[in-house]
Amino acid sequence: MIQTKIAIIGAGLSGLYAAYLLEQAKITNYVVLEARDRLGGRVYSEQGFDLGATWIWPELNPELMQLVYQLKLPFSEQFEKGKLVFERQRGIPPVQLSSPWASTPSIRLEGGMSSLVHGLAQQIPAQKILTQQQVTHITQQEQVPIHLSTQNPEGSEIIIEADYVLIALAPRLTAQHILFNPTLPPVLLNQWKDTATWMAPHAKYVAIYSEAFWKKQGLSGQASSHVGPMGEIHDASTSNSHAALFGFLGIPASIRKKVSEADLMAHCRAQLVRLFGSEAATPEYEYIKDWSADNFTATDDDWKTPAVSHGIVPANTPNDQIWHNRIIGIASEWSQHYSGYLAGAIDAAQVGVQRIQQLL
Repeated sequence: MIQTKIAIIGAGLSGLYAAYLLEQAKITNYVVLEARDRLGGRVYSEQGFDLGATWIWPELNPELMQLVYQLKLPFSEQFEKGKLVFERQRGIPPVQLSSPWASTPSIRLEGGMSSLVHGLAQQIPAQKILTQQQVTHITQQEQVPIHLSTQNPEGSEIIIEADYVLIALAPRLTAQHILFNPTLPPVLLNQWKDTATWMAPHAKYVAIYSEAFWKKQGLSGQASSHVGPMGEIHDASTSNSHAALFGFLGIPASIRKKVSEADLMAHCRAQLVRLFGSEAATPEYEYIKDWSADNFTATDDDWKTPAVSHGIVPANTPNDQIWHNRIIGIASEWSQHYSGYLAGAIDAAQVGVQRIQQLL
């Protein structure tokens, strides 16, 4: 059994930022529980290229940018100079257009967004983060510490006693994967189940090349397609001369489940050839990440009823006497200002930690 003051469920951005804030406040009696064998949650990079969360908008996300500066993380602006390629219809050649919108400037971190995760993890004592520990049950009685049961891949169980729990899992995952005793209020439980998990129904593809050949054509690397499989494509090159393109697959998750990863990649390469020419046919490396197939991100509800926008923000703590302010949701979907975004993870974690500090 592990006894602690605060248990944080999830070592994605919100969970790690909560731990970072606790360390900054000299509150060291906590533990972070992560079901995966890696840190980061929906932040995931391969070779420094993001297959999960990708952008930060400095003008819109000042608190997140402040953290980037605090951790001294290098970054570069998203490349958008040049024409956009638009593919309207199968069988008709794509056209090149001047960018049809004035976008808010965004940045990407060098080494991918995972560098933010690693930067936070370096500020947290390693022994306080337990990976491959999936929380399955949370139990509480009046005036008794909360009991959390975790299970590792081999089925071994650990019991954690804590006074407070910060839940850095998305609301829907929390409601569907953790059994609460006593049961949470039905209205709240249904609210959490009905909150779509951002990224859960989506998939991303990235192709890495020796050079950014599209720039020689006066193209930005941006593309929009009504044909697919990718509906939206962007330049993913880094400032250290690694060239790449990435795109969001527009095929519904229910269809992707019937297609092999190799076939999906082949269709993505063929689309890049249509849009950017023959040099796109032979990437040095390519990766695909289907978040709908990630059991620690998505449930059946996420790919059956995908989110189309960042929706109504659910309550972050039950209003009944036993659970109120003893369990607090801090995942991005609980943010009142940036629900579903990276900045939302920072905002919701900050709100949750401040609430705990008031109670200690």
